[in-house]
Amino acid sequence: MPNKKSAERRVRIAERNRLYNKAWTSRCKTAVKRVLEAVEAGNAEEAHKVFNTAQSVIDKAVVKGVMHKNTASRRKELMSRHLKTLNA
Repeated sequence: MPNKKSAERRVRIAERNRLYNKAWTSRCKTAVKRVLEAVEAGNAEEAHKVFNTAQSVIDKAVVKGVMHKNTASRRKELMSRHLKTLNA
């Protein structure tokens, strides 16, 4: 339990940020999962559509400071590799 007023504020802010980051992280994971499911189903058109959406969500998470840019790049590359196997 914090003893000072500023420490109490930091606890509240940390909790608020934790929930915000958790929501964005979940959103990113769901977007990636949708792309991989579309690729697995063999639906090329749907896969490309959700791929573009997933890229957008991941890039927004980077701008907001939720995800590191290298992590975002790695996730986008993973999705891209799966899409290439679908096209081949």
